[in-house]
Order: sequence, then C-alpha cells, then structure tokens
Amino acid sequence: MRINTSMSKGRDGMSLLEGTIESQNNPLTVVEDIAAANDWAFERSGEDEITIVSKGNWTDYQLTFTWMSEIDALHLACAFDMKIPAARRNEVQRIIAAINEQLWIGHFDIWTQTGMIMYRQALVLPEGLIASNAQCEAMLAGAIHACERYYPALQFVVWAGKSAAEAMSAAMFDTEGEA
Repeated sequence: MRINTSMSKGRDGMSLLEGTIESQNNPLTVVEDIAAANDWAFERSGEDEITIVSKGNWTDYQLTFTWMSEIDALHLACAFDMKIPAARRNEVQRIIAAINEQLWIGHFDIWTQTGMIMYRQALVLPEGLIASNAQCEAMLAGAIHACERYYPALQFVVWAGKSAAEAMSAAMFDTEGEA
C-alpha cells in the first residue's frame, strides 16, 4: 500500500514524510479480512479507515477502525444513533464517567462535534508490530459487548429522565435463566 504525504521539513530540507511510504503493516487489511469472512457490511473509505456496520440487540453499531501510522496505533470508534438533548447532557456525562469506572479496556465519550456517544479503544503496534486476527476480533467483540451492556443505561438517562445512579443500578443488575 502506498501513502503520499508531506509534512514538516527535516534538517536536510526534505520533508520528513515526503514521497511514498510503504506500509505492509497496516492492520486495516486484517480488519477487512475479518469483516469479509463474517459477511459483515463494510466500507473502506481510504488507506487509513474502514467502517463496519453490526446489528446489535438494541441498535445498529457503526465500528470505524482508523490506522494512525504517525503514532503506530489502530483506533476503534463504535458509534450508535443516540442524540443527547441539551437538558440531559450533564447527566449523560455522569453516567459515562460511572460506566468508564467499570471498564478495564476502552472507554465511552461524547463526541462534541456531533453530540453522539461512542465507545473508543486503541491498539498500539510500535516498531512494525503486526495486528493479529485475534487482537482485531477482540477489539470488535469488546466494543459491541460494552455498547450492548450499557446502551439501556444510557437510554434510561437520555430518554427516561433517570439519574446516572438509577441507570447504573439497572445496568449492573444481571438476570440469570429464563422466565
């Protein structure tokens, strides 16, 4: 794969990233292979980004993987359609903080430009390390699991007018068996 870039000038007057960069370690090829193997709808919007659409129990999830070669990181953002009314924004920030306290990997954010809630995670691949199928699959599964687990709590806060504490109590209640 070839990426044409131009950035700041080095000591010799040449651009540090000028010209063509060979990148055979781009982990998006791994992600694309996983999506194709599972017959998931996906779109490769460029050399550094792929978006997969996954149907969940509560909503559809848009999982966007971005390869950030300048920091050797594969970034995953999982967004879903949930607009936050201005009157609920402070309580949503409280529930996001409470949810993030429960997560060991990844975190939820409010994307300030769009007001959307999203789950984010990154995989650092320094010095040419190559992402494995297992790592990328774990990122996908972890994002969907976190979104599925906490979507109802977020809904309670956004649309049912519940407090963050009430919503977290409901989210942390696990049922076992079938009725």
